[in-house]
Formats: sequence, structure tokens, C-alpha cells
Amino acid sequence: MPDQFHISEIWRPALEILILGVLIYFAFKIVRGTRGWPVVIGFVVVLLALTAVTTLLNLQVLRWILGSASVFIAVGALVIFQPELRRMLGELGNLPLFASNSEQRESIEVVIETCERLSDVRIGALIAIEQSIQLQEAVESGIKVDCEVTPEMLETIFFPNNAVHDGGVIIKGDRIAYAACIFPLTQRSDLNKSLGTRHRAAIGLSEETDAVIVVVSEENGMMSYAHKGQLVRGVTLEELRAFMTSVILRPAKAAGIIRWLRIKFNQPYVASGPAVITKREPRPAHKSAGPK
Repeated sequence: MPDQFHISEIWRPALEILILGVLIYFAFKIVRGTRGWPVVIGFVVVLLALTAVTTLLNLQVLRWILGSASVFIAVGALVIFQPELRRMLGELGNLPLFASNSEQRESIEVVIETCERLSDVRIGALIAIEQSIQLQEAVESGIKVDCEVTPEMLETIFFPNNAVHDGGVIIKGDRIAYAACIFPLTQRSDLNKSLGTRHRAAIGLSEETDAVIVVVSEENGMMSYAHKGQLVRGVTLEELRAFMTSVILRPAKAAGIIRWLRIKFNQPYVASGPAVITKREPRPAHKSAGPK
């Protein structure tokens, strides 16, 4: 009986410490790099400094004030970090466990149809389909759209001289979340100098996230996709559909919680092989009267 009591006294505090450690880690991971990150650092530094001073100097009044103000501190944190908390809770809906394959399949077909239309009329496009890693930095530079993803809407966004045709579009689930987003350009020095900004942005975003990025060239109508730091150019509609289906609609996605956790803990992808693969030569450019 004493041994059982001793074991219970050990594993319960250890479990509490583990749970608190995981919660604190994910909380810092979510707010890191956001506008609230400097506030978090300053708040933690001030709180630790005050706690250390009150403990070392045995300042009873200050210790009582800190203890009494804990409730107000918690409420203040909720107010200050309300956007980050919303995003943290929203990530629960992005877990692969809750992913809807029907919505994702519909989004794939919409992107395929849009690429076919834009390729025929030589209109450039840059489309990123978000997966496990949120595209937060790119989102902050874009314009919120939040509408159903349809070929007509995507064509309208990328139509030349449109106010939001520059930049990329971010698709979340079955909705167009943001337009006119500025994706990070790749810093690789082994790329062909003739590679355009859209393709470099697609490679750059794929190096930092697990998103699938589709590019349509406005010069020759060539369709390409980027994933994990690699750009594959000159793909057909069938090849694009097969790739997107294999990556976005993985059979293990419904039960892939371990894979999702591994993605969350992994560092940004660093490509070691060729960054660009060309599957076919671009078609000769010709003038077009405009979109169908």
C-alpha cells in the first residue's frame, strides 16, 4: 500500500507538468511570428522579473498583489491575444481527423477547371491550397475574400487589370480565403534566370509550408505545381489532377493524426535535389481574344 501511494504521488505531478508543458509549447508556437509575439515576450519577462524580486526579497505586499491580479491578467491575455486564440481554436477544425474529402475533391476539380480555362487564354494564376500548416504570413499581406471556390470567381480574380489579380490566392477547404497574397520568394541560387516571379513564389511557399501551389504561366499557358520545394513544370490536366489527389486526398488522412503531429513538429522543408522539373516544352505563345 505505501508503494502504491508513493507511485501515485509521482506520476500525477509528472502528468500535470507534461500537460502544462504541451499546452505552453503549442501556445508559444501559435503566437510566434505574429504581431502579438513581442507582447508575449515582454509580458513573460516582466512577470518573471517581478516574481523573482518578490521571492528573493520576500516582498509580501507585492506577492499578494501579483496573486490577486492573476484573474485580471488572464482576462487581459484573452483580450490582447483574441486573434491568436481564435486561430488556435480554429486549427482544431483543420485536423486531418475532421477533414472532409468531398469538399477537398470539389476544390481540386474547381482548380483543375480554372487552370484549363486560364491556360487556354494565357492568363497567369497562382493558387495555394492550404493543408496542415497555416499560411499565416502570406494571409497577412492579402485581401480577405471568404467566398465559395468556383472557376468563375477564380477567373474574375486573375483577370488582367483587376484590382486583386496580382499575387496569389489561398484556398482553405471549399472556400477562397484570401486574394492578392504576397508569397515568399525562394532564395535558391541554382534556378534558371528566366524563371518568373510566380514560379519563384510557388517554390518559396512550398519550402516553408506543406501547401500545394498551382501556377499558370501568362507567357505560354504552361501549368505547373510546387510542393516541398520542388516545382514541376509543363504538366497536363491529368497529371495535375493525379498529383493533387494523391497529396490532398491521402487515404491515411482520416487516421493520420500521427502524421499531422509530425508535420507540426518538423522544421521548414529544405530541398536538396533539383528545384525545377520540366515535363514538356512550353507551347508556342499566340495571341488570344480573351477569356471564354
